[in-house]
Formats: sequence, C-alpha cells, structure tokens
Amino acid sequence: MNAVETRLAELGIALPTPAAPIANYVPCVITGNLLIVSGQLCFGLDGKLSDAHKGKLGVEIFNEAGLEAARLCAINVLAQAKAALNGDLGRIQRCVRLGGFINAAPNFAALPAIMNGASDFMVEVLGDKGRHARSTIGVAQLPADAAVEVEAIFEIA
Repeated sequence: MNAVETRLAELGIALPTPAAPIANYVPCVITGNLLIVSGQLCFGLDGKLSDAHKGKLGVEIFNEAGLEAARLCAINVLAQAKAALNGDLGRIQRCVRLGGFINAAPNFAALPAIMNGASDFMVEVLGDKGRHARSTIGVAQLPADAAVEVEAIFEIA
C-alpha cells in the first residue's frame, strides 16, 4: 500500500467507484507527466447526489453542506485519478491545480471558503504534495443541481 492509500485508510475514507461521464468527454486525460481530471460532482459513496448537496449556496444550502460537497468532489477526483493510474495513487507527485465551481446565489461571497473543503482534503491526504494553485468561481447552475464541482491537474510519475 502506498502513502496515499495508507493516509486514506487512516482517515477512514474508501474511494467510491468513479462516476461515468454524463456527456461527450472522458473522465481523465494523461499527457506527458500530467493527469487532468474532468470536473467531478459531489456524489456520495453510493454514487448518488444527496439532497443536502443540491442547490445554490446562500439559498438552499449553506457553508457546512457546501464544505462537505467540495470534500466529496475531491474524493471523487481521487477516485478518477486512481482509475486512470491503474490503481496506483502513489504515482501522484503533486496536486498542481484545483478548479472549483460553486453553484451560488449572485450575492454569495464565501466561494473561497467553500472550495477549502476540496483544498483541505488534498493537503490532508497528500501532505505538502497536495498544496496547489487554485481557481474558484461562482456559477448560475451545475449539472444535476449539484452545489459544487471540482476539476484537477496532477503531476504524475
């Protein structure tokens, strides 16, 4: 078991089965030493989107549920990475970038705080290799009315 798998086990986190794409794209692309993971929604371990993670931040749901949603997205990002890397998360050298999309009311200003749910998870699991560049934007709508979507770029060996 590599260090990433060991850390996930210590945290009691089992990665879910990666979600299949819902449109005309692939879940991951490897080019050179980069693994690009398409945007992942906040599906739970059961592969479903909980009502607690649907809707707009600042209207139907609020910060705690938003943080949980961002963390679930990051868990799903790692699940996709594991599948793309033939089960070997030890190949991850660094999380280079996370991109966060927050389904938010126009006046909701806590976008960066919500995205910390994903960022904190990457650092918690990958340590210093999880420190990354990041963009976070508020959007009018996300697929399946998800509260959060997160995409990632990893450097791999």
